Amino acid sequence: MLLIGSSTELVTSFIQILSCEFSMKDLGPVHHFLRVEISPTSEGLHLSQSHYALTILERSNMVDCKPMPTPLDVKLKLPNLATPLADPSFYRGIVGALQYLTLTRPDLSYSVNYVSQFMHAPTVVHMKLVHRILRYLKGTLSTGLHVTSQTTLTLSAFSDTDWASCPTTRRSTTGYCTFLGSNIISWCAKKQHTISRSSTEAEYRAMANTAADLTWLTYILRDLHVPLSSSPTLYCDNISALYMIINPVFHARSKHIELDYHFVRECVALGLLVN
Repeated sequence: MLLIGSSTELVTSFIQILSCEFSMKDLGPVHHFLRVEISPTSEGLHLSQSHYALTILERSNMVDCKPMPTPLDVKLKLPNLATPLADPSFYRGIVGALQYLTLTRPDLSYSVNYVSQFMHAPTVVHMKLVHRILRYLKGTLSTGLHVTSQTTLTLSAFSDTDWASCPTTRRSTTGYCTFLGSNIISWCAKKQHTISRSSTEAEYRAMANTAADLTWLTYILRDLHVPLSSSPTLYCDNISALYMIINPVFHARSKHIELDYHFVRECVALGLLVN
């Protein structure tokens, strides 16, 4: 169990209350939690999974591999036919371990999510992609998240999409990251559930998913009695998608978009979201 509080006295008194009801042992300041290494700094905390990442490399016999600067090739194109892996369980085990590593590694989110879609029938080509990710991991073992206490309590998010990026299904990829002040607190990079007929639609769907995450985080902070100084801000680089939020008129090119995604416009209209 990990206990946190606004002061050391509050945490100490709460531990004493728990000790009266349950048999427990105080292990002192946190240094490891769920395979996450927590190191205090002068400004906050540094979270990393370097030891766990090294364990994955040892399991894959790639401790001495040559590092790569990126987890995947920018111009990635998979062949239509490839040889299936003789033992797909090893592939699934490594990818599953990499998925847990994204807990503190937003830079691995897209690449790990990409290779995880081939878990049912991995091929030799897919295994090469995993090896590329592991080689990138070798060169970034010390990478982690820095959480600072010297920041504002403003909620914001950045949304983007890669239109029709999947060569097989032609589905777009949604990507967003959410910040509380200067601290990143949530992120996502995955394929959209449906095919977008335009880049505007893909961007709009990505904004809708980001707005949903912002709404959920707002409720969580409200339950924790953390006041927000202003409405959350959503950033997007697609002008057409932004016009769709501001303009209440349904244009011909946007009528085919499902109504479920238009709640982001309502959030802006009600002042619950700024973009």
